[in-house]
Amino acid sequence: MATLYTKVKLHLDANSKTWDDTAIVLQNDGSGDYIKTWTVSGLDKPTDEQLATYETAANTVEANIAVDDARKIQYLSWQEQMEMIYKDQKNGTTTFKDHCDKVRSDNPKS
Repeated sequence: MATLYTKVKLHLDANSKTWDDTAIVLQNDGSGDYIKTWTVSGLDKPTDEQLATYETAANTVEANIAVDDARKIQYLSWQEQMEMIYKDQKNGTTTFKDHCDKVRSDNPKS
């Protein structure tokens, strides 16, 4: 199940608005997340039904964030990447490309 934050973010994007911490406050008092404050200019607070329409898209966004996080670790540091690129150029190899292809195939996006 996608987070309320992600669904609200998608709702804002769909209505050409951006997240503003001074206009939107999400809260959880132990019974689940809810919108405590909504003062977005030109856009009414979304209903639960409206937010529910973003569930599938929000799940995809959150899954892709997890994939991106895994890829960031596996791609190695920028110094290690530069070393691979240098050696590939010097030796006519494809180590860097092969490494990136493996990271992507091991962590596919939705």
